[in-house]
Amino acid sequence: MRPLTEKETRTLFEKLAQYIGRNIKHLIDRPDDPHCFRLQRDRVYYSSERLVKVAISVGRDQLVSLGTPLGKFTRTGKFRLHVTALDVIARHAKFKIWVKPNGEMPYLYGNNVLKAHVGRISEDTPEHQGVIIFSMNDTPIGFGVTARSTVDSRKLQPTDVVAFHQTDIGEYLRDEDTLF
Repeated sequence: MRPLTEKETRTLFEKLAQYIGRNIKHLIDRPDDPHCFRLQRDRVYYSSERLVKVAISVGRDQLVSLGTPLGKFTRTGKFRLHVTALDVIARHAKFKIWVKPNGEMPYLYGNNVLKAHVGRISEDTPEHQGVIIFSMNDTPIGFGVTARSTVDSRKLQPTDVVAFHQTDIGEYLRDEDTLF
């Protein structure tokens, strides 16, 4: 378990900025308990500093996880967010899409969000922007990238794609062997 290097931190923050914008500062500078990012075997964890200090006494081989896993670095140095980061980034999301109940199951099976399934969408959402997908009762169910801006999506046909699927909470069941 080690702190991220400057290059790794920049890569992580660029990926998080696609979804939460400048709210990244709220992840680290929490008034109740300061948090930090740590790297263990190419996986990035988001944990309180108090917990990190306690985990120092545990050997690397015995330490499986620490805090919330956000994602992992690929061999090429890119960062890939996992569904486990959904709860962390959903609180600070800048752009959101709410899906109607009839569109939740298709999304949870890995399909894109269609215009017919959109209940609400954040104002001024640009094209190709990271968004958090919510059910109509404000439960985060996944995240993706917008296919069209908010203005353009209002003119679409009901079968046109509004947001591309990246991950959803159904991934816990589909990929439980490789997720952690």
